Order: sequence, then structure tokens, then C-alpha cells
Amino acid sequence: MYLITGGAGFIGSNIAREALARGFEVTILDNFSTGHWANIADIRHRVRVIEGDLRSYHIVRKAMDGVSVVFHQGALPSVPRSISDPITTNEVNVQGTLNILHAALDTGCRRVLFASSSSIYGDSPHRVKSEDLPARPLSPYAVSKLAGEKYMQVFHHIYGLETVSLRYFNVFGPYQDPDSPYSAVIPLFIRSYLEGRPPVVNGDGLQSRDFTYIDNIVHANLLAADAPRAAGSVMNIACGDSITVNGLALEIGQLTGRTGIEPEHGPSRPGDVMHSRADISLARELLEYSPVTSFSRGLEKTVSFMQLRRA
Repeated sequence: MYLITGGAGFIGSNIAREALARGFEVTILDNFSTGHWANIADIRHRVRVIEGDLRSYHIVRKAMDGVSVVFHQGALPSVPRSISDPITTNEVNVQGTLNILHAALDTGCRRVLFASSSSIYGDSPHRVKSEDLPARPLSPYAVSKLAGEKYMQVFHHIYGLETVSLRYFNVFGPYQDPDSPYSAVIPLFIRSYLEGRPPVVNGDGLQSRDFTYIDNIVHANLLAADAPRAAGSVMNIACGDSITVNGLALEIGQLTGRTGIEPEHGPSRPGDVMHSRADISLARELLEYSPVTSFSRGLEKTVSFMQLRRA
């Protein structure tokens, strides 16, 4: 059985859908603070859902019964949220991860996969980020993800638990929430264009990102569940390419038929990095991973999904 923490969230619900399609039993643990029942409405009758908080060891331990692999996606996301509330971010992201790891030992779980983040690289001057670069976190969120990685490695080296940390780069796709005050840039831009409003670009828009369509993240997670050489490792998951935020706005304007709307520029966000592009050679080596959906195709699918939801 698979356990997906944060399984009613954007990434977790997509992993759950694919795991079910491949014939696995799935349990979802979510407190629905950022996840939504609507994200799992189509699979609700096929999964076991435990409504509970990662900060409760009792709840986490109960959810782990009979589980062989944990896809630990549950977290308080967002750099701005962590800056405004670092204590809760730490409690959920760090203590919650420690609870998962300890419960995995208690129950004999085989492997724990951890959703880490490219934000760990911070303001590294290297345009292409490889796993051997030093961590330079710029926000409490990034610190919490780095702490999670370190706990994962310690539990592997000391206790022999199979752990894998996947550093996601700017994930986007269906079921990503455009209505949260901490929403990611792609759903925010798409919603703005669909509503006929100019999207707001933080800063000059020259910052670049390795935007990664959700199918690639799901693919990597399911590979990592069984890859024999991956245990104890930390690796980037992305497309290995990048586009500027200004370029992103232009593409979304074209896809939505709103090319006449010019973006507005606001102040830069504290904690943001200028450039982020992944070296994915380690994931290619250890997981035999390669992207299954390109950025452009993923953006087309995401725009179509949000258009249908608005219809």
C-alpha cells in the first residue's frame, strides 16, 4: 500500500491518481489546510482518506499501518507564507517529516520519498543547479526543506530506512490552486489572462525558472519508489531548461488569446532567487528519469484545464 501525505493537494492528488491507475492501494493523509476535497472527488471512492495533521504522531502512526512506500508531499508550501509564519512552517515541515520517518521505522515501511525543493539552492551564483552545490537557503521554507533532507539521510544511514529526497523545480499543472494568497505564478497568470486582467510580475521579470509540468514529478516519484540505487540520495527533478517570467507571461497570453494584455510589474519578493535551472543528470542515472512532458505542452494542458474549469 502507498501512503500519500498531502494527498488532497496539487501534487499529492496527481500522484494518487497515477498510483491507482497502476493498480496500487492508496491511503491519503491530509488536514485539508491547503488541500481540497475537490482535488480527489474523482477518486474519493477508491482511496482511504485520513483527515489529520502531520504534527500529530498518533495520527501519522495510524496512517502508516500496512504501508510499504510513503510519498511525503504534505507540507506548508510557499516562501512568502514561511516568512510571515516561520514557526508553523517549521512545525509542519520539519516535525511532520520527523514523525513520518519515525513512524516508518515503527511499522516496517520500506521506503520514504520526500518532496524537497529547489529553493534550497537559494542565491547560488551558478545558473545551473547541481546537487553538489552548497545549500544557500533564503527563507524559512527553504530551511525547512533542507532540514527534511538531512533527516531523511540520517534515517537512512543510521537506521537503514530507504529514503529518497526529490528536489522539485517550480511544479505546475492541473489541480494547482489559483485562489490561495500563496498561489504559484503559473495558475495566477492563467487566471489573470482568462479574467482579462494584466498579470502582476514580481520585479523586472528577467528571473528565470525551470518550470516542471506535474506529469514529470509524478513519473519521477513512481520511479523513485522502487529504484534500487536511489536509497539515501537527494536529486533534482525538473526538465533541465528554463524560461524567464516575462517569457512565461508572453506564452500564456498567446495560449489564452489575450496577447493585447500587458503584464504589470510590482516589487520583487523577499526570499526570491534570480535564476533556477536544474541539472537532472543524477536523476537520469539513479532513476532512469527523463521528462515525459515538455514545458510548452504542459502549459497548453494547464491552460486547457483551467479554461474547462471556468466553463
